[in-house]
Amino acid sequence: MYWLGLDVGTGGSRALLVDEKGNLKAAFTAPHEDMRMERPLWAEQRPENWWEAAQQAIRGVLAEAGVSGGDVRGVGLSGQMHGLVLLDEHNRVIRPALIWCDQRSQAQVDYVNRTVGKENVLAFTANPVLTGFTLPKLLWVRDHEPANFQRARKLLLPKDYVRFCLTGEYATEVSDASGTSMFDVVMRRWSAQMLERLRLDPALLPQVYESSEVTGKVTPTAAAATGLAPGTPVVGGGGDQAASAVGNGIVEAGLVSCTLGTSGVVFAHMDRPAYDPLGRVHTFCHAVRGAWHVMGVTQGAGLSLQWFRNQLAPGTDYDALTAEAATAPPLSHGLFWLPYLMGERTPHLDSAARGGWIGLTAKHTRADLLRSLLEGVSYSQKDCLDIIEGMGVPVESIRASGGGARSAFWRQLLADILGKRVVTLASQEGSAYGAALLALVGTGVYGSVPEACRAVIREVDSVLPRPHESQLYQRGHEVYRALYPALKPLYGLIQNLQ
Repeated sequence: MYWLGLDVGTGGSRALLVDEKGNLKAAFTAPHEDMRMERPLWAEQRPENWWEAAQQAIRGVLAEAGVSGGDVRGVGLSGQMHGLVLLDEHNRVIRPALIWCDQRSQAQVDYVNRTVGKENVLAFTANPVLTGFTLPKLLWVRDHEPANFQRARKLLLPKDYVRFCLTGEYATEVSDASGTSMFDVVMRRWSAQMLERLRLDPALLPQVYESSEVTGKVTPTAAAATGLAPGTPVVGGGGDQAASAVGNGIVEAGLVSCTLGTSGVVFAHMDRPAYDPLGRVHTFCHAVRGAWHVMGVTQGAGLSLQWFRNQLAPGTDYDALTAEAATAPPLSHGLFWLPYLMGERTPHLDSAARGGWIGLTAKHTRADLLRSLLEGVSYSQKDCLDIIEGMGVPVESIRASGGGARSAFWRQLLADILGKRVVTLASQEGSAYGAALLALVGTGVYGSVPEACRAVIREVDSVLPRPHESQLYQRGHEVYRALYPALKPLYGLIQNLQ
């Protein structure tokens, strides 16, 4: 028997199968259409394309493994967070989804802060409201597309739209709901205060479950589309970061991960909720029942390298790019990259921030550009880690995952800049793997998520920070931190030009 994990990411949907001991049987990825960016800082995707890719990924992994849908005992879901999917009375998608990195809704953030009050937003949701979150996206539609807003009968998050396609159920779970700005993270339920003060109908929102609870079963229609068996249970799953943390075993105190995907996330488990009074990091419900997590987010982590490849080195393999970066010296001859390609969350909470290189001279080579890019993303992750440690969260080592962590060079760079031991796990599958583990728990194979993780997750390698390089990067990080406040007055002027 096998358990299926499906991650509805930004670039594609990935399905994998594991056995009851967590061993990977097969995996298959179906790419998504490119995100639509009609204006700077806008980002949309078609939810229907997620379902198309999910069907392809599920059928692909079953074929790759040589098994039938009847061999799959349970399904877990993961996906990009914060995206806004609106369905009409006939369950049709009303408009393309505004996804996590869309930054158009600053006016709506300001409205929420005026109407509810910044202090009350923190009290009601444990987080500040941000342009990346779901609520301001919904209010943007209300303000700019009233006809579409009036047609809306249900709001779903990206993975939960795929869940609806699989099961016919309107459902989400606590970790993903935490990133909507409409969820009471402490009490693990929708915030009646937020909805009431903003005049939003609670009926618009799906039912909320714990991440390992069964939320529905595969319908005959979905079974015909995917190859799964009708009646296969589908558990809550998790937002991509919480699911990735489960896949990395970050389910008990003292464990911290760094995930370098399109965005970059430093993630720490907490047994009780606590939040940064300045709101620079997010406090969300964990995919572990009765637990929470804190995370700092870099909007443009792997996105920075992807942008470089697409615009400046089309067709070049990522391994070749990181190998080229390794030929440049530490600090890249005084060149710094600001990874603010889609604004920034931690620590600046600034949707108007812009990326770029600072310190460029005629001497600099493409290798310097590349190395400074990786250094800049790593500095931004250091910003996240410093805040988390400042909250009293113990950090002994960092478990690295995501596409960036597949590079031995980038893992060593992280160790040098973070000043911590960076650990590699036997499985590098992240979110989809965590979703599969949640399915194992939800179908009763393990009694809890920590029990499952202790049984199946193994450390296989680690790198230590090198003293000389770490000293250099401490100085480099000081310069990096000084660049944003120096440039901040200019970001608003740039935005006003557009």
